[in-house]
Amino acid sequence: MPHGPDVVDLAAHRARHGDLPGIGPAELLDALEASGLTGRGGAGFPTARKWRAVAAQRGPAVVVGNGAEGEPASSKDHVLLTRNPHLVLDGLLLAARAVGATRAVLYAEPDRAVQAALRRALAERADHTIEVVVAHHRFIAGEESAVVDAVSGGLGLPRARPPRVFERGVDGHPTLVQNAETLAHVALVAWYGPEWFRQVGTDAEPGSMLTTVHGTGADRRGRAVIEAAIGTPLTHLVNLDDTRAVLIGGYHGTWIDGDVARSTLLSRGSLGAVDGALGAGVVVPLPVWTCGLVETARVMVYLATQSAGQCGPCLNGLPRMALAVEALAESRAAPADLDDLRRWAGLVRGRGACAHPDGTARFLASALTVFDDEVRLHLDGHCTGTDRRPVLDVGRRP
Repeated sequence: MPHGPDVVDLAAHRARHGDLPGIGPAELLDALEASGLTGRGGAGFPTARKWRAVAAQRGPAVVVGNGAEGEPASSKDHVLLTRNPHLVLDGLLLAARAVGATRAVLYAEPDRAVQAALRRALAERADHTIEVVVAHHRFIAGEESAVVDAVSGGLGLPRARPPRVFERGVDGHPTLVQNAETLAHVALVAWYGPEWFRQVGTDAEPGSMLTTVHGTGADRRGRAVIEAAIGTPLTHLVNLDDTRAVLIGGYHGTWIDGDVARSTLLSRGSLGAVDGALGAGVVVPLPVWTCGLVETARVMVYLATQSAGQCGPCLNGLPRMALAVEALAESRAAPADLDDLRRWAGLVRGRGACAHPDGTARFLASALTVFDDEVRLHLDGHCTGTDRRPVLDVGRRP
């Protein structure tokens, strides 16, 4: 993808890549399958398979480009939409063509810079038929069924399945919801072909991905969005010296031990081998002087406030878990409280209308494992953290 701080307007975009490729639906689906492109929004589902499922449905389809980055630790879609929106828009139009959609929607965060960039980009396309729907500002805004609910005029709440959104999505139509970064890769595959796409990455996980890397000092919050080949060592992305642990994938991701991270690659396979989750491509090193339990507690409190309030695990389980982790972080917990915490984390999994309880429980479970020594110290009233300045961001993007 093009690099640099400048916004790429339509003229520069066309000068670099040319007009929208005239590739037909079947040819594009075959190219995506040959490329091995998977979703870059977190789930990592094969793109061609997802698109074929929508194309096989009866009736007019809807395509939604998902740029709702509710994850506070991630900036990749924000950067992509503000600096290179035409790459995403071309991918969205190609998706509509491939699945036979009669409606194309870009669902984007309410951030003023994103909305202004999209208005400018669409104004340059006199013949565009793309709608923009402003996402609700909450962590779960980008969850697939929440996206469908919002685009259908609802409050952006997740829904239980079935039916799945590719069967009945926006206003009851078969719907493809695809992450903004994935759509950008789709456009590049359409222009340059699957062989070009597979020149980087690994055989099992081809291509590149955008990562939000913290601790770089690249902006005032100490983060940068970096395009990296899948399979890149984490140590090539950020300095992991004096690192106690690394949070991978965001707040529905996992902590991994700092020593383990130094020999781990940016890939689902490598991270999966150490119980890590690539998720939204977030990489946050935790310094040795910062307490991982304190940071985990702050995020757990935030996640407990971000539920849709529709089901028991979120209404009851997550607040209880957040309070218990806070007590542990403040050295007010007893061993029995830790037992309760582990039990609650197991009980909420698989019982919500969406995966928010599961992701939150996964994040917590990884913290209790990676920071096991710190847990024991806190139960005895001690803490090794000497710097209480927050590392993990739980506020709104400025």
